[in-house]
Amino acid sequence: MKSLRLELIYAGDHNLSCYYAAKVVEAVVPFFPNLLEWEKVYIRQKEGARRFYELSVSLYGEEDVRKLHCHAPIPSIFINGEMVFDRIPSVEELAQSIEDFIYRGGNGK
Repeated sequence: MKSLRLELIYAGDHNLSCYYAAKVVEAVVPFFPNLLEWEKVYIRQKEGARRFYELSVSLYGEEDVRKLHCHAPIPSIFINGEMVFDRIPSVEELAQSIEDFIYRGGNGK
């Protein structure tokens, strides 16, 4: 099976919510060797800001992002481009979501 891509919308270590969300992800990743790739989407860096915009558009549509400033929550967790958490999950909740994606063939549906 192709590995899952987990993305954490991340403002930086100065944001305690982001910091603790990253700690949860770091605790879960070892349970899924060779099945999960993950990265922090640093919204304060150019590449991360672009990805943050793309994920926000996938949630709300380009018009709402541009005109109404609707954006993906910070922090939030996406798996294969689908937002699965708009808050800090527990280790168990995140592990269960990843298992659900694996069971469903990586599409989350």
